[in-house]
Amino acid sequence: MQRLLAVAVLVVLSPLPLSAQGLLIDTDPDVVAPLPRPIPGPTPHGPESAYRIKELDVRANIRDQVAQVQVSQTFVNTGRRTMEVEFCFPLPYDGAIDQLTLMVDGQEYPARLLPAGEARALYESIVRKNRDPALLEWVGQGMFRTSVFPVPPGQERKVSLKYTQLLRSSQQLSDFLFPLSTAKYTSQPVESVQFRVAVETTADLKSVYSPSHGVVVERPDARHAVVKYSAANTIPRSDFRLFYDVAAGPVGASVLSYRPSDSDEGYFLLLAAPQFAAADDRQTSKNIVFVLDRSGSMEGQKIEQAREALAFVMNNLNEGDRFNIVAYDSSVETFRAELQPFNEENRSAAVGFINGIYAGGGTNIGSALATGLAQFKEADGPSYMMFLTDGLPTVGETNEAKLVAESRQANPGKVRMINFGVGYDVNSRLLDRLSRAHHGQSEYVRPEDNLEVHISRLYKKISLPVMTDVAVDFAFDTPTTAEQGARVSRIYPRIVPDLFAGEQLVLVGRYKATGRAKVTLTGTVAGEMKSFDFPAEFTAATDDTRHAFVERLWAMRRIGEIIDEIDLNGKNDELVQELVSLSTKHGILTPYTSFLADESGRELASSERFNRASDAVESLSVAGGRGGFRQRELKQQLQLIDRYRLVDDERPDEFLSPVEMAADDARVLIRQLDTDEPIVASGIRNVGNETLYRRGNLFMTAETQSLDLEADRSEIEVVERFSAAYFELVAANSAAENAVLSSQQDGEELLVRFRGQVYLVK
Repeated sequence: MQRLLAVAVLVVLSPLPLSAQGLLIDTDPDVVAPLPRPIPGPTPHGPESAYRIKELDVRANIRDQVAQVQVSQTFVNTGRRTMEVEFCFPLPYDGAIDQLTLMVDGQEYPARLLPAGEARALYESIVRKNRDPALLEWVGQGMFRTSVFPVPPGQERKVSLKYTQLLRSSQQLSDFLFPLSTAKYTSQPVESVQFRVAVETTADLKSVYSPSHGVVVERPDARHAVVKYSAANTIPRSDFRLFYDVAAGPVGASVLSYRPSDSDEGYFLLLAAPQFAAADDRQTSKNIVFVLDRSGSMEGQKIEQAREALAFVMNNLNEGDRFNIVAYDSSVETFRAELQPFNEENRSAAVGFINGIYAGGGTNIGSALATGLAQFKEADGPSYMMFLTDGLPTVGETNEAKLVAESRQANPGKVRMINFGVGYDVNSRLLDRLSRAHHGQSEYVRPEDNLEVHISRLYKKISLPVMTDVAVDFAFDTPTTAEQGARVSRIYPRIVPDLFAGEQLVLVGRYKATGRAKVTLTGTVAGEMKSFDFPAEFTAATDDTRHAFVERLWAMRRIGEIIDEIDLNGKNDELVQELVSLSTKHGILTPYTSFLADESGRELASSERFNRASDAVESLSVAGGRGGFRQRELKQQLQLIDRYRLVDDERPDEFLSPVEMAADDARVLIRQLDTDEPIVASGIRNVGNETLYRRGNLFMTAETQSLDLEADRSEIEVVERFSAAYFELVAANSAAENAVLSSQQDGEELLVRFRGQVYLVK
């Protein structure tokens, strides 16, 4: 079990195969020049023809549904000869772009729009000439193409383009797509990637959401937003995607849905957001109690940061708020006997109380919880208790179950509890039990992290409640019967959180019925119960994969919920089996399914997979230490994930270095729980919504893993790469299927099922 406990996994999921950032194509007819990939370590001479992307800067101004985009991209020739190249820019979608202007080192170059049919011929000719399948995923899409220009060895060229793009829109939701993903074709990581997208709307702007990148959103007023993203020394692997919706009224909501087949339920994502300002002129006041651990283990930097964070909260309370402070070690002390109205006199006194908090003594969590929750007995309105600890209970009640039961009895259900676990000595399972019991959440702060940053950032999110006690209901236009059961199910998060100014709700779930529906959000706004209705469309099965990311997003949250259920309620065979099934289908590794990355060539029987996972989840019995901390940190990441890529943008060093990304598409990073040392699981490759597993030099999909190449020979059609049959297959494929073909590298074989037929591509 120790070996199993030593693995924590973060997954970087592949994008939808929609389009790509511009790339250079070597036009020399006598040179075979595959698109460059990162090469680990130095090479004696370097490739004859290769380039790296030095910088990528994207500025976009969007007004309602029209985007004006300006892109600057610097290429450096890393090869051994002068490259005669043309710049190719695959279109995001047909008919979307016009007025394109292209400059190379300040000189304007003619750029010709190739319609999809002509572009297909060019894509295929490049693939044939260079024997490189990289461009296959864009077969069937249009392209802008420049005339040829030279790039001498070691020299760079700055390519700038401007274009106008009409955004796709469904109901009130607009979709901005920037073609970025061919920036992965570079001999070295991109030194700098910068995005700045300014959005202006004539109606009120509600949700602003990126499923692909961890963006920062600034909202100066109700009809403007500035979206920023930056990264350094990175290899972009997904197109940049941004959704935003507009609506009148204090709350807006939109639904994205995707159903892969008629035989399975669909997946939906609901975005809901209030206006940037409060819902109306009467600001919603809140009650907040901060419960601070001042035990001896908090001495030093931790208690200093906690005092600074608490002072920040006091200085940012709103008029009408009520508050109190509880400090605990072996004993418990309160700032005042009951909640205090926020005013200058009470604020000043509270800051003085905070400055007088010093560390020392044991950890009486039970009494601290009871004292903190008792403050809310007579409170009206939204109530939050921020509870902080850095250790295990050592004084008074120390039993997890009893502590949770006693706290639940003290809270009639109206107080949401937000927990901060500081350092590796904390009982992380206890904090998660408390979060679930009190409809809140836990946040884990590593020893090297700044506690003040965590607390102040979370407080900013909850500082101004707009709609509390939120509930969501779905009513379909078509009638239903009792036998049909619920039209929507397995919605996450399970408890719908409150809506705050400047924040948004990201809800995912499954659906059976298709067609038009009405979504109703109900909740308390400024002390009154209110209801808001929004139209929605739940799509039937389709080949359109624009919203396919919703399926993987749901799977990630569901896996987080499964781990939480096992962690807090004990092991359940059905949950373990579902964990294995979802992890296998979607290539989402956890510390309990890391065996999926085994490249030994032996396919594990379903019973063996179950047994390994069943043994591995026993590691959740560890409540404290680095292992317990990391398991619950990952569980929470999965439960709250709002992108189809599990990437911590605040900790870029946590993820793949250039060397670790050497095997193209080796994007699963395993880290030791006890040391944080990285291990790359190159046996899994995620391409769009498909997951490929390596067995020796053979990559197979989750669906074809059970096939035996010898016993099932009659079912398998063998296709040689770059043969006539290969390009016939390409012509028949969808973009998603060709993206799978494009992931195949030299020396690899690929076993896939397209449209019911199994192909072995050699």
